[in-house]
Amino acid sequence: MVALLHAPAELAPVRSVLDAMRARHGIEVVRGLVPGLVVHDPVGWLPATRLADGSALPEVLSAARRRWGGSRHASAALAWKSYTYWVALPAVVGYALTRRVPDMSPEQVLVRPHGEAPFLEIGLRSPALAVLPDDPLAGTPGVRVVTDLAGFLRRTLLDAHLSPVLDRLREHVRLGRRTLLGSLASGAAHGVLRARSAVPGRPAATAQEVLSVLGVDDLVEITPELAVQRRTCCLAFTLPQPKICQGCCLRS
Repeated sequence: MVALLHAPAELAPVRSVLDAMRARHGIEVVRGLVPGLVVHDPVGWLPATRLADGSALPEVLSAARRRWGGSRHASAALAWKSYTYWVALPAVVGYALTRRVPDMSPEQVLVRPHGEAPFLEIGLRSPALAVLPDDPLAGTPGVRVVTDLAGFLRRTLLDAHLSPVLDRLREHVRLGRRTLLGSLASGAAHGVLRARSAVPGRPAATAQEVLSVLGVDDLVEITPELAVQRRTCCLAFTLPQPKICQGCCLRS
């Protein structure tokens, strides 16, 4: 990942984890995040509030049809899968590995659709984050001190952001809530496990903790080999060029 001269110091531990993921697994696992995580020029970016209120969803769903060429609901499912992975990634690795959680509420997040992989790029308006009372950053301007970091993660990432986007998406396409949340579970688990070289203790237990915080721990299984086995399908198998993802529930 390119080092930025003005990358916010508050996010340095989270960026370090993302850099380690890139070194271990390649650029593909982090390329949907703007380098440094903060967008310094918002021109050309969509505020995530426009996805949460539904006003920008037709534009994003049209881009998804062009990107994947599948049916309307399959393209929407894959757009959601991409969106949840990139939006959740800084928050779940921050919680699991640094106990600093970037604020991923829709007011904080900016989105830039692409015509090719990655389908979306995510960035933050500012390096706002939450920390525990004993964190050295406690009391720093722009840093929120909380006693319940897990609650902050769930409220800002899921309750305030992804759940409203999910509800608006289901007004456009017939997709089950369980199917969609399965992609969130898969993405969050993959994010933590891909950073496992920096995970203290047992990576599977840490990933399971994150899934439990988000209320999606029943939608994937983490195998002894640290693979993620889905219990729902992202519908990639229905594309004109069908794809069966690693860990798909359709695999025998």
